Parts: sequence; C-alpha cells; structure tokens
Amino acid sequence: MAKPNITPAFSANETASGLSTDTNAAPSSASLPWYQTAVSEKLNLRYPIIQAGMAGGGTTPELVAAVSNAGGLGSLGAGYMTAEQIREAIRRIRELTDRPFAVNLFIPEPYEVRPEDIAAMNEALGAYRRKLGLPEAPPAPDRYSEPFEEQLKTVLEERVPAFSFTFGQPSGDVIDRLRSRGIVTIGTATTVSEAVQLEQAGIDLIVGQGSEAGGHRGTFAVPHEQALVGTMALIPQIADRVRVPIIAAGGIMDGRGVAAALALGASGVQMGTAFLTALESGAHPRYQEELKRSTDESTTLTRAFSGKPARGIRNSFIADMERCEARIPPYPVQNALTRDIRQAAARAGDAEGMSLWAGQASALCRTEGAADIIRRTVRQVSELFGRLNA
Repeated sequence: MAKPNITPAFSANETASGLSTDTNAAPSSASLPWYQTAVSEKLNLRYPIIQAGMAGGGTTPELVAAVSNAGGLGSLGAGYMTAEQIREAIRRIRELTDRPFAVNLFIPEPYEVRPEDIAAMNEALGAYRRKLGLPEAPPAPDRYSEPFEEQLKTVLEERVPAFSFTFGQPSGDVIDRLRSRGIVTIGTATTVSEAVQLEQAGIDLIVGQGSEAGGHRGTFAVPHEQALVGTMALIPQIADRVRVPIIAAGGIMDGRGVAAALALGASGVQMGTAFLTALESGAHPRYQEELKRSTDESTTLTRAFSGKPARGIRNSFIADMERCEARIPPYPVQNALTRDIRQAAARAGDAEGMSLWAGQASALCRTEGAADIIRRTVRQVSELFGRLNA
C-alpha cells in the first residue's frame, strides 16, 4: 500500500496557524510546496523563515538585507537604537534590498528607579569596573531606555513592511496606527494565554517563543517562571487556541527544526542564534567564538546583565551576580548599570564580562553567509519531507 503524503499541505479551509485541526475538514485537492504557508503569504516571502530581531548590534543592515534577498524576512533589532539610528539603518537596508523586512522594538514596561538599589548594585559591580579600568561610581544615565514613541514614529514614517515586538502588547492606538500604514504586526508570546491576548488585540502574526530561545524572554502576562514552556509543547497548544498564523521560535537552527515546527502547527519559524555567526553579523568576534565552542549544557537563564530573564552562555559575570540576585534592579535599570562593563569587556575581548545571548542549540552555529544559512535550511527541509514521502 502506498504511503500517505505527509508533507504539510495548506488549503483554503486550513486554520490560520497553518495546519488544520478540524478532523471533518475536506482534504486538500493538491499539495503545495512546504514553504507556501500563511506566514509566507502574509509577509510576501519566498520562505517562511524569519531572522530574529536581536538588539545590541548583531542585526546589521547587511545581515537583514542578505536574509531578505535570500527569500526570508530579515529583522532589524532596534530596541536600543535612537530614532535617528533606526532611520539610518532602515534606509541602508533599502539600499541593499527591495524585499520585505521587519523592525523589532521593545514594548515599554513600568519600572521603578530606587537610589538604594542602584547604590547596592554599583557596589557589587565595583570589582568588574576596577578590573576594566572604569569609574567605580559612574553618573546616573539621563534615561534608562530609548523613548518608544520616538522609535515608533520612525517606524511609521518609514512605513516598514513589518513591525515585530516583544516584552508586551502595544496599545490599541499603536496597533491602529501601524495598520493604517499597511504594516504587518508580529507579536511575541511565551504562553497560550499571551497568544490569545495578542490575537484579541488584532496582531497579525504570533511568534511562539519556547524556553530554548536565546536572549530575553518575551513574557508579559504571567510570572516568567510559569512561562518556561518548551517549543515542542508550546506551538501545538497555541495552534489549537488561536487562528492567527504561528511562527515557532526557540532552538531552531536548521531544516530539522523547521520541519518539526511545521509538523507542530506553525506556519513559519524564527531563527536567531543561527544568524549570530553569519558573515554579515555584527556580533563581536569573541562572542561568535564562544557560540561555536558552546555545547547543549552551556546556556542558562539569568537576570544578571539586564534585570530581565534572558538565556545566554554562562560566564563569570553571571556566576558572580547569582550571589546578589536579590539586589538586581529591574529592566531597564540593570541594563543601564551594566552597559559600561559590557562595552569595556567587548573592547578588551573579555567574554567573562559580555552578555553572550544564545539558545540551547547554539552548538549548531556555523560561519557562513546568511544566504547560505537560508539555502541550507530550505534544502534540508525539502530533503526531509522528500524522504518521509518516499
């Protein structure tokens, strides 16, 4: 008896998440290529592969454009950029590609600045500052984060194709302003309840961020300890609850991860760590070295660098800060307090003082062009489904 065709086939009666969960639905009359999904259609992409918007300088215009030119969606991680820096980067990206791309920002969260917390943390950071030749008590920053409204204004004025965000949910007014300019919105959820909230708010696409993902957690509706759901468990549960197309993120480094995500109910994937060692990446060379020599046991979740839980490669700074965990102020205060240390450590090539954000599959990193990463990933997915259908 012939084997059934198990390549994901997407039809008009599918759920928006990419795979029908209705057992009574009529079968598709003809299978489409695996890369023709609700995500690729919505974003006008050749392949439903998104390069994550990783703030901090790794997502250079060259990286963003290379991913988009290769058929995916490049994303500018602009959370720490000024409005003018964002504008310059967008215009540079447009010089390099005429394909869709995204800009990623952080949704502001309420926080409190307490002088006693800052004094206690500066005391704890003193040893690192002395080691790096920095002032032990730097002046307080003028502001702890870039003004979101100014950043958003640039995104709106430049009419970027897609706007992705994390750390929360934009107001209805923000969503309406984005929609009025034809900008596709992409939100981040780490639980089913967060995904439901984003769908109810009118977000176009939802990234389901599994606990394996590198960098900051996008949790916003529950305590972060309750939102450490793995990608394999999270994606099918979100897909069963919302009709918005789902993008899987967390631990996806190659075609094997893409194929698994599609089987779980996603209509696309978001890959971050895989692009940090791309030739076009702006990640520090020392950072890239640590990624390539990491193992499955290298990463940990920490608040040490920013005050917000994030996954990165464990180093001395993380270990030292664990001894004063209760004294770490919230994001973005801690992020501002450690900035001089992170920057000085980078100048010195000292990985022990750098924030080395990485997902749990970082050991699969390679040094190659971004377009090669896309091509290799697409080839692997096609070969996998080809073998399964043989």
